[in-house]
Amino acid sequence: MTTAAASSPRTYQVRTYGCQMNVHDSERISGLLEQAGYVRAAEADEHPDVVVFNTCAVRENADNRLYGNLGHLRPVKDKHPGMQIAVGGCLAQKDRGDIVRKAPWVDVVFGTHNIGSLPVLLERARHNTAAEVEILESLDVFPSTLPTRRESTYAGWVSISVGCNNTCTFCIVPSLRGKEKDRRPGDILSEVRALVDEGVLEVTLLGQNVNSYGVEFGDRLAFGKLLRACGDVEGLERVRFTSPHPKDFTDDVIAAMAETPNVCHSLHMPLQSGSDAVLRAMRRSYRAERYLGIIAKVRAAMPDAAITTDIIVGFPGETEADFERTLDVVREARFSSAFTFQYSKRPGTPAATMDGQLPKQVVQERYERLIACVEEITWAENRKLVGETVEVLVAVGEGRKDERTGRMSGRARDGRLVHFDAGSYAGRIRPGDIVHTTVTYAAPHHLNADGEPLSHRRTRAGDAAEAGRAPRTPGVLLGLPTVGAPAAAPAPTTGCAAH
Repeated sequence: MTTAAASSPRTYQVRTYGCQMNVHDSERISGLLEQAGYVRAAEADEHPDVVVFNTCAVRENADNRLYGNLGHLRPVKDKHPGMQIAVGGCLAQKDRGDIVRKAPWVDVVFGTHNIGSLPVLLERARHNTAAEVEILESLDVFPSTLPTRRESTYAGWVSISVGCNNTCTFCIVPSLRGKEKDRRPGDILSEVRALVDEGVLEVTLLGQNVNSYGVEFGDRLAFGKLLRACGDVEGLERVRFTSPHPKDFTDDVIAAMAETPNVCHSLHMPLQSGSDAVLRAMRRSYRAERYLGIIAKVRAAMPDAAITTDIIVGFPGETEADFERTLDVVREARFSSAFTFQYSKRPGTPAATMDGQLPKQVVQERYERLIACVEEITWAENRKLVGETVEVLVAVGEGRKDERTGRMSGRARDGRLVHFDAGSYAGRIRPGDIVHTTVTYAAPHHLNADGEPLSHRRTRAGDAAEAGRAPRTPGVLLGLPTVGAPAAAPAPTTGCAAH
């Protein structure tokens, strides 16, 4: 089916909020629209024919942000008849028909389980000149069966599961994404190989709780096997994953990380709180000692591992002693970075009705102390790398720092952001290329390499970036399964910030 107008194709724009899962879902939304005949709007286009909001519901201000943006678009739509606005993602799954009631100029509302319906819903709304709201309660097919317009030539998201079986009291995600559904290992590896064939060097395995992968087909060691199988994919240089849950983290995964050369020595493992009492109230199913024990094992196997985390400040009932325990764990864990959040109520979660909701000023003061503690540690950890040689995968999103001097940026294998001088390679280094350079300065959130790069390797990903090609994955060609299909065994030897 083609939705393009007779005169010219209809243009679209996708605006994404939230976690990596949403970013990858937006790649699928773009792939679907382009398959249906739409073309991406130019950056400067202020009134594309279709604007899609892919929303998040984790943070308290998510609602205000969406409705504020919808309000800004209303006069634009009034001046451009035929323009359509669609709202999808977690907030759409939560608010459903309320979105059209609050913003009657919205044309389509679709949920997390029916992304594939968007082109049809847009066409139906145009034909009927009425809003279309479609929210499914469970998946019909695994999302990776959908076509995907990848944003990067050198790095790609690959979903291994969707949904979550945990019941954290602060988190609304399980009710919006559903129970965990695992994808067959063979199909995951097929998508990875397809991306590598397009020139991709790095993949991130993505799930709400990646290390519970295999629960549907009864193999609690499936994730470690999957990591090792990725090591056999020729041309794949970096493998990452997000996010694991400490309660499901097993020693075989640490061994797979340490023993598989292309698996990066970086680990994002949410802590949320260092207080056992708060973890119990959060229903997190592990305690601080267990968490620190995992970190100790990771560092014993991979002394160079960079470990990052998520922390929530001000959970209901958190005392000053509880907060101090969080600071103690942060100091012991020595994180390379941390995503820090002030607790916010989410309607429908148990935590929203708990006693002991803390005053804003108390939460803010603790939050500022936490940030100061984290930055002191991350700066000290980064300073240890001054004088070290790092391998940098040049990035476009973190881009060129200074066009005049040729300063560029990218990610080291451990995930740290590196700003480097191109030196005599200026004009020849492309996003997706590999550079080796020496760290000369460290800041809390990045490293600098101010001298001449030691080497520059041109890659197929760099060729694709230079040509303006991003890989497009036609999921229907990969033979990917419907949800509930029997799982194949892994070939022989990554969510949500709320986790």
